[in-house]
Amino acid sequence: MLTQLGPGVHRLGDDIVNSYVLVDGGDVTVVDAGVPSYWQDLPAALGSIGRSVGDVRALLLTHGHSDHIGFAERARRAAIPVRVHELDAALATGKVGNPARGFGPWRPGPILGFLLWSARHGALGQLKVAAVETFGDGATLDVPGSPRVILVPGHTPGSAALHFPAHDALCVGDALATYAVTTGRRGPQLAPFTADAPTAIASLARLEAVAAALTLPGHGAEWRAGPRAAIQLVRERGSA
Repeated sequence: MLTQLGPGVHRLGDDIVNSYVLVDGGDVTVVDAGVPSYWQDLPAALGSIGRSVGDVRALLLTHGHSDHIGFAERARRAAIPVRVHELDAALATGKVGNPARGFGPWRPGPILGFLLWSARHGALGQLKVAAVETFGDGATLDVPGSPRVILVPGHTPGSAALHFPAHDALCVGDALATYAVTTGRRGPQLAPFTADAPTAIASLARLEAVAAALTLPGHGAEWRAGPRAAIQLVRERGSA
C-alpha cells in the first residue's frame, strides 16, 4: 500500500521502515528498499497510482544498512539500477560490516518488536546486493525527480540525503529519525545504530538551509515543519 505524502510523493509500507516512491511524469524513482517483503507489495502499490515496476528508473539508497537495502538485489535483478554514495558501496554490498557500535539506548519491548517485525517482513532471508552504482556529494542525479545529493556522514560514512526540489521533499535516510526502533521514542532524533554521533549531529548543518516542505526519514512519520526545525530538536536531544 502507498500513502501519499505530497504531490508525486508516496511512502511504501508503514512508518517503522520507510521506502519512498517519487513520481515524475510517467517515471518513478524509489528511495531506499526497506525490507524484502516490500518487493512483493510494490507492483500492486504502483498499480494503485497507475504505474508499474517497469516505470521505476532507479533505486537510490541513502546508505548501506540492511534495513534500507531490503529488496535492492531483487530490484537489480529486475534491471533497476541500484545506486548509493561511493563511501557506502562496500557496506551496501556486504564487503564491510556495519560500522555502528551497538544499539545505543534501547528498551526491551520496542527492540523485540522491531526484530519480530523485521523477521515477518523477510529480513532473515534478505539477499545481499551483488553490485551497485555510485554517486558523489553534490551530484544532481539523472533520474526521475533530479535529486541533489548531500553527504551527511556519521550514521554511516556514506550516508546521504537526497533533495527533490520539484517535489519539495528531502529524503534524509537515517541522518535523523522521527521514530527510534530501539526505544519507541517519537520525534526528530538521531537514528539508532549511528556509528559516530558527534559527526552525525555536525553533518546536519549541511541540511539546515534546504527548503523542503517534506522531510522524509528512514524511520518514523514525515516531518512537515522544515529541516531546520527538525535539526534543532535533534541537537537539543543530543545522542542520548
